Amino acid sequence: MTSVFVKICGITTEEDALLAVAMGADALGFVFAPSPRQIAIQQAYDICRRLPPEVMTVGVFRDELPARVIDIVHQAGMRAAQLHGNFNPTQVAEVAKSVRWVIKAFAAGSEALSRADQFGLDIVLIDAATPGSGTVFDWSLVDDVPEGLRIILAGGLTPENVATAIEKVNPWGVDVSSGVERSAGRKDPMKLKAFIETARRAAPTPYLGPDELPYDWADE
Repeated sequence: MTSVFVKICGITTEEDALLAVAMGADALGFVFAPSPRQIAIQQAYDICRRLPPEVMTVGVFRDELPARVIDIVHQAGMRAAQLHGNFNPTQVAEVAKSVRWVIKAFAAGSEALSRADQFGLDIVLIDAATPGSGTVFDWSLVDDVPEGLRIILAGGLTPENVATAIEKVNPWGVDVSSGVERSAGRKDPMKLKAFIETARRAAPTPYLGPDELPYDWADE
């Protein structure tokens, strides 16, 4: 059992992927949307095939066609898709038919956040208005999320503020990218270690175990 789900996003190298896993990350995010951290499909595939099966690999997309999301997820050997931007419930459902694990991302403060339960998913990611910007948002905005959804908190998290974020929001999981980097797309080993260890210690009680997950992605 682990105390909080930890996702390290913006992975661009095998070295960083293996390092994050060794430090105890539960999930790794690979950005296929335009970004300084964007990765090629083949490169992501080559990294994912070296990872242990219990690690959740997540393809990150923005305003992409559902068919293209599905195609890239399968080509790259991802286990999940994370959808940012203007994906509507119908498009999300289309992706979910072919990708077992789907996370819908919402910008904090957006009107859509209060309707997050209409997307047919039980995990949502709450980010700053500009994903990947390293900007912290007003964490009280998470109160707009309908009850019953698992929340992954993102947006400007660092080793220095993740404990406070967990204390105030009590999320199901946390997601970090720029907060553990030494440059865009390259992780800092000490920051990675500090972030994961701090997040683990900060969760008030162990509340995430295999039996509590929607399904065991390691079996896929």
